[in-house]
Amino acid sequence: MGKLVLDRVLVLEMVRVTEAAAVACHKWIGRGDEKAADAAAVKAMRESLNDLSIDGTVVIGEGERDEAPMLYIGEKVGKGGVKADIALDPLEGTTICAKAMQNSLAVIAIAQEGCLLNAPDVYMDKIAVGGGLPEGVVDLDNTIEENVKAVAKAKGQAVEDTMVCVLDRPRHAKMIDELRALGCGVTLIGDGDVAGVIATTNPDTGIDMYMGSGGAPEGVLAAAALRCTGGQIQGRLTFRNDDERARAAKWGIEDLNRKYDTKDMAKGDVIFAATGVTDGSMLSGVRKTSHGYETETVVMRSASKTIRMVKSVHGPNHFGHA
Repeated sequence: MGKLVLDRVLVLEMVRVTEAAAVACHKWIGRGDEKAADAAAVKAMRESLNDLSIDGTVVIGEGERDEAPMLYIGEKVGKGGVKADIALDPLEGTTICAKAMQNSLAVIAIAQEGCLLNAPDVYMDKIAVGGGLPEGVVDLDNTIEENVKAVAKAKGQAVEDTMVCVLDRPRHAKMIDELRALGCGVTLIGDGDVAGVIATTNPDTGIDMYMGSGGAPEGVLAAAALRCTGGQIQGRLTFRNDDERARAAKWGIEDLNRKYDTKDMAKGDVIFAATGVTDGSMLSGVRKTSHGYETETVVMRSASKTIRMVKSVHGPNHFGHA
């Protein structure tokens, strides 16, 4: 993996891809129609990807071919060129977008061929922290108390000054109670756990760690972002039934109890980009103005550990939208 296969030009190309998806679903923000918002984002992202000089394969996408008409797992995108794996969520937080709530994003990660985990569409237990902490500071096999105290110690702060981000779900009620009993704060999010994990990378969000179960595909996208920032994530797939176990077997996963770390999910040269659809903890959402649309995007690259914040102004017809 020493040689950098991905061209630096792709960094800005990824920005254009997520911007297109974000702008496309702007008119659906707060309209209560999740499917229409998602369909608009998917169409725009696919068109943008097909303009790129890559030989891309979608490894994390909108589902399998029989349930998704485009950007399904295994679909080829691009005009030809360097072989690359692509993980994407054209509209992360469809419900958030439909309800005009915070932290809806258009997200993509691209890596060298074979470097992104083909995660089945099942749940994954996750724990994540941002950069600058000792390797292995958190572990899924440790207790909640052990993990919180380890992060607090590594950051030189009290447990009471530690903030944990958790998806607001009934399955997390016991975890939330335990966290609060320890005295630390809990930031609850309604959806969009890629944004929740990424929040650990930015000190301005006040979030020190992420805990809980969410989608496995989102875990891979989050791992791609953390690879670029020096953060850490661990994940373990969880299965509710035989159908989900069969789904994992289909993607060649034999050890159903395996604990994946950041590089297990996203290795090699990785580029990650996310554009805000609605306002969030890190990014402003798409704004329609008298001169078109304004977007805000974060784009990162693992090879250089570069993080760029890109604010763009698009003319009213830039993406074909009036």
